[in-house]
Amino acid sequence: MTANEVQDGTNLSSVEQENELTPEAIMKLGMAYWGSKVLLSAVELRLFSELAKAGALDAETLRERLGLHPRSATDFFDALVSLGMLERHDGRYANTPETDLFLDVAKPCYMGGVLDMANTTLYPNWGLLTESLRTGVPQSEAKTGKDFFEVLYADKDKTAAFARGMAGASTYIGQTLAAKFPWRDYRSVIDIGCSGGTASIQIAVANEHITGGGFDLPPLRPIFDERVAEFGLSDRLSFTAGDFFADPLPTADVLVMGQLLHGFDVDQRRLLLQKAYTALPEGGALIVYDSIIDDERRINTYGLLMSLTMLLQTVGGFESTGADYHAWMRKAGFKKTYVEHLTGPHSMVVGIK
Repeated sequence: MTANEVQDGTNLSSVEQENELTPEAIMKLGMAYWGSKVLLSAVELRLFSELAKAGALDAETLRERLGLHPRSATDFFDALVSLGMLERHDGRYANTPETDLFLDVAKPCYMGGVLDMANTTLYPNWGLLTESLRTGVPQSEAKTGKDFFEVLYADKDKTAAFARGMAGASTYIGQTLAAKFPWRDYRSVIDIGCSGGTASIQIAVANEHITGGGFDLPPLRPIFDERVAEFGLSDRLSFTAGDFFADPLPTADVLVMGQLLHGFDVDQRRLLLQKAYTALPEGGALIVYDSIIDDERRINTYGLLMSLTMLLQTVGGFESTGADYHAWMRKAGFKKTYVEHLTGPHSMVVGIK
């Protein structure tokens, strides 16, 4: 250490350490929307569906099929390669196994409906996050007093696209739920807010003794019935139309609320949990699954970001921790509650009556 360093109190090791720091991680996160928008535009253009039909295409042929301008088409395709969304061999582009399975509109596990919604609705609203953080006001239809689902369900095509997208996004969650919960101890299940019926379908497929169905608003009936028929389950699963705030909940051994409660405020959640408790028989179970935030609020980044999405989209919605659900369920009367991880950022909270 030099005399000058002693005089001004500088620690050489600290200086060296500072010199090793880079802004790379900060810049990568700050510009993360670049890669996100590239993927969302590819889904909007049905790029992955086109490659699923063709197998592999050179840049010019793919550009022409998608109707893109020559200026940056190759950059667009190669960006998708760099992002791990496409493969390129000998100048020909092809889907990865994942994009071929989940982003081909012709496949049953297509998730593009959710990404279309992310592109057309969530992406613009996320641009107004600072405004919501300052005011607490959502940036969706709710900002003007409209209800997101009321607007959505007024359009049959949008309703069908949304339900299909949610089905693709929820299939693996439903399959994991069907495997992890002890269904052998129960005979029936009703999925509250069932949309296209993914959860009850996957549960019934994996457990041949299970009967039941779904409960949701009337516009979802034809979509639910069609999906159930596709799986040959019409004799075991049926749809009940209703409003879960205005009407009593159907009775079954198990009630499921999947990715539902995060759209509502605490009082609304407590009301629905109480209604579920009332509808269940003694020994019955309520399963709430969502991107449950870890109790330390450090690990489940997706859950925390989804909570901000609820700020942007709803009047009072947010994601919660397992500890939150323990407290709410216990107050509703459930004698036993526990949290169990399902898949990815999703976990289930189970309450036993």
